[in-house]
Amino acid sequence: MAKRIFNYLIVCLLALGATSCVTEDTFDDNPEGNFEALWKIINERYCFLDYKNEEYGLDWDKVHDEYKNRITSNMSNKALFDVLADMLDELRDGHVNLVSKDRISQYREWYDSYPRNFSDSIQSIYLGRDYNYASGLKYSILEDNIAYVYCESFQSGIGEGNLDEILSALAVCNSLIIDVRNNGGGNLTTAEKLAARFTNEKMLVGYMSYKTGPGHSDFSSPEAVYLEPSLDRVRWQKQAVVLTNRRSYSATNDFVGKMKLMPRVTIIGDKTGGGSGLPFSSELPNGWSIRFSASPMYDPDMKQMEFGIDPDIKVDISSEDYSRGVDTIIEKAREYLNNKEAVE
Repeated sequence: MAKRIFNYLIVCLLALGATSCVTEDTFDDNPEGNFEALWKIINERYCFLDYKNEEYGLDWDKVHDEYKNRITSNMSNKALFDVLADMLDELRDGHVNLVSKDRISQYREWYDSYPRNFSDSIQSIYLGRDYNYASGLKYSILEDNIAYVYCESFQSGIGEGNLDEILSALAVCNSLIIDVRNNGGGNLTTAEKLAARFTNEKMLVGYMSYKTGPGHSDFSSPEAVYLEPSLDRVRWQKQAVVLTNRRSYSATNDFVGKMKLMPRVTIIGDKTGGGSGLPFSSELPNGWSIRFSASPMYDPDMKQMEFGIDPDIKVDISSEDYSRGVDTIIEKAREYLNNKEAVE
């Protein structure tokens, strides 16, 4: 039976600085070996095992024993992939993906079990035919002089010049709605660039830790994470609302967490989808890759954001509004902002 050396990098942050060390294990390239390799990667590198044990009783040792019984020496690659994907679903984490040459696994219950709270066709009514588009942002002005910006992804970069242009064009508006529903994430730096346009001072926005060893609790001391304002750039100084749903995930989850700390920003809609850890990738003996969260991120109160962020005002799109072509969440945001404007 052919064997393959399975290597992965362990990042160790020590008091005197960052250093790296490599742990080397050998696993057979067969169903049993690939199963054991995957279980061990998650056991030693995944950052939420203790947290998820506390939240819903996840016992990764018990998971090992349960799924090992489903592994046979003569099973097909398809059957093996199915078992490994089912095992990873026990983590309840949409950031965890097993990738073969023709398949990708993903845990989908984090959004499938919740209302969609978004409709492309209804949203197009609010954007209108003459909306503007720059750096992946669609924007227009609603009839009550509220700016509406839809950010569908943080995957591509957002230019600072384009942000200046957008915010300058919308400066005539009384307030602003930023819609990140169905935004599955992308680059954290892109999300941070947008959030930086809503603060005038350096802000503590959370903490981050790094894996320092194979134990479930082997993490570095939490390091403070700050958001710096975009100096010498256009910044929004009026009231704003961020619209969210369960498909607001990963880097979008991080964006919402930052925006919720802003004094003039309110989060309206459904709880975000979560996905707060920084990703790490490794490889099984058969060449399949595994991607998962290895560095946990916390809010300023040291609370985990992995399972999502609650809105300030919880709203679902009603079935009646769906049928009438009305977005209940946008309408709630407009009502809230107009009332705010009247009070101020």
